[in-house]
Amino acid sequence: MKKKDIRILLVDDEPDILEILSYNLSAEGYDVFTAKNGVEGVAKAKKKQPHLIILDVMMPEMDGIEACEIIRNTPGLEETIITFLTARSEDYSQVAGFDAGADDYITKPIKPKVFVSKVKALLRRLKDEEAAAEDIVKVGNIVINREEYKIVNDGEELILPRKEFELLSLLTSKPNKVFKREVILDKVWGNEVVVGGRTIDVHIRKLREKIGDDHFKTVKGVGYKFVL
Repeated sequence: MKKKDIRILLVDDEPDILEILSYNLSAEGYDVFTAKNGVEGVAKAKKKQPHLIILDVMMPEMDGIEACEIIRNTPGLEETIITFLTARSEDYSQVAGFDAGADDYITKPIKPKVFVSKVKALLRRLKDEEAAAEDIVKVGNIVINREEYKIVNDGEELILPRKEFELLSLLTSKPNKVFKREVILDKVWGNEVVVGGRTIDVHIRKLREKIGDDHFKTVKGVGYKFVL
């Protein structure tokens, strides 16, 4: 995910803190929104669906703890990363924050560069979740587990040879896209020596036998595509 696509909501009742922190995050390329209290923060969270929310604890109208509880129980925001801004003396707030559903906390005062580094560390969780999600791909009735090199086709588990698996994984990554033969060779075989010019054809034939002939289409003179 690109930085410009990552939405961050800052909620704090101190204008100076909002200005400094939002400036530094915006300078990094993130899409940043701000709110000056818990009520406004909850409203913006529901509207903007941020990936990360940074909440001050002590705020007027609605404090960060209550705002966090509401956000955590809002459909679509259950998995949003939430971290609190807490003063060094507010140990009780950290405990209450975790109980309310927070993922982490940042102690203030904090230098802008350190703050940005903390935010980057929190956002790595997004990448981890995306990577985990990409390990298991469902295409039609086919489930591909890239981590375990396992295929489930119409409920039947298949263990494919590595090259067949990688070829299937490539073609199903973009159904209906025509992959040129040279691209397939590069992505699946790389710098390995390919024995015979019909290597791809042989592997496609084997996949047709195991997965189903209708899923694999030959585009004469170009390459192959996977269709649902």
